[in-house]
Amino acid sequence: FSWMIDGEILHKDSLGSTQVIAKNQVNLMTAGTGLTQGISHTEQSVFLDSADSENTDSSVAARSINMIQLWIALPTDQQIERSFHHYPELPTWTEGNVELILTTGSYKSASGEHHQAPTLQYSKMVGIDVHFLEDGDVTLNLEASFEYGILVVVGTLESEGQVYKKDQLLRFHRDDMTDNTSIKLLAKKGTRLMFIGGEPLDNRVLLWWNFVADSKEALEQSVIDWNNGHERFGEVDSDMQRLIAPELPKGFKG
Repeated sequence: FSWMIDGEILHKDSLGSTQVIAKNQVNLMTAGTGLTQGISHTEQSVFLDSADSENTDSSVAARSINMIQLWIALPTDQQIERSFHHYPELPTWTEGNVELILTTGSYKSASGEHHQAPTLQYSKMVGIDVHFLEDGDVTLNLEASFEYGILVVVGTLESEGQVYKKDQLLRFHRDDMTDNTSIKLLAKKGTRLMFIGGEPLDNRVLLWWNFVADSKEALEQSVIDWNNGHERFGEVDSDMQRLIAPELPKGFKG
């Protein structure tokens, strides 16, 4: 799940997809479930042609890249096929001095407005980009069954008397909050956050290198398949070098 904040990235994958993702857009690539599924891809920066190479400031600004990329675990009780989707337009609204963009899921705002993102989902979740246009606060509603996280992308965040800095992740459950139906966030002008939440999955989720599975054996097989060029991962139309997957360490807990 790629959410572009600044800059542009060219995505290519083994399904034949070629897509530039630009500011405030989402790319969603799904590897699928099971040992017959898989996908490979490349991502390369795209520099704006309008950049003035003689003007350092404009050149640096044009080449600035800021992207959030999240891995979404898939439920293993579904047969899910590999896929790629691009979402150039997403629900956007303001609450006071805060701009909000719903990147995935559905959300009912504090004012009672309902928003629905077009982004494909296989389990119930929500993702909101929260951008403080001025100093201020915003109240976000919480779902009873969700676990939540807030990633500080730019600036600092104050919540429940605690301060969180850039690149820190606040993780919580609704029951952890004083007011367990909502959370109030305070921040300075320019602060940007990614608010994410979802229902916990019943299946185990194991991660190694670029592979996700529900068992150690499945991870080991994925390493073998990748390094032997198995067709499940396909090929990407790119001159970039294919990486070698490292073996699982002996102490890996499955």
